[in-house]
Amino acid sequence: MRTTTVGDVKILLPDLDPEDLDRVTDLADGLTEALVEGVSWRGAQLEDPSIRSSMITGGDLSESTWDAGRLYGCDITRTDFSGAALTGVSIERCAITGSRFTGTRLTDVRFKDVLFDGCRFDYTTFERVAAVGSVAFTDCTFTHGVWSTCRLPGIALRSCDLVGLELDSCHLGGVDLRGNQLRGLKTPLGNLSGVILAENQLADLTQLVVAALRLVVRDD
Repeated sequence: MRTTTVGDVKILLPDLDPEDLDRVTDLADGLTEALVEGVSWRGAQLEDPSIRSSMITGGDLSESTWDAGRLYGCDITRTDFSGAALTGVSIERCAITGSRFTGTRLTDVRFKDVLFDGCRFDYTTFERVAAVGSVAFTDCTFTHGVWSTCRLPGIALRSCDLVGLELDSCHLGGVDLRGNQLRGLKTPLGNLSGVILAENQLADLTQLVVAALRLVVRDD
């Protein structure tokens, strides 16, 4: 395993060598120590799949349905999960890079030691998603997404696009939001309790306060 640090968040990640993996094109009930490149499993229906210690590059899992199951120790790059539905899935010690989750629905998903880098989550729904270990999102897009009843304490979001992201009844204590524009975020102020901000974000926070309290600001 290798480690990476985002802000104050240290994440354990897989350290896979393609030469040690078996080339696979059939998903079947799961993968173990597999190398998957450019394979389409669009619309696949997966019941409790186990995908471990595998590399997936350029894959197509759009419109797929995941019922429970686990992703562990995987390196996933440039893979399309658009329109997929993930329910009750555990994702642990994974690096997911340059992948698309447009319109994806994640329900009762658990993250532990996961790095999302350069991924698109526009129009994505997180419902009862929880972080039970170190998690970071870097250079990701969350435009017009919805997070509902999520517990994501202590995660890091850096250099992400949050315009139009709606937060509802979320616990985000200790979340590192430095390096993001908060303007355009749609949330009751209580969802931001305990988050970490930089001084240059206070102007955006002020705008959120003005909107949330419906303040009328007039010149003297």
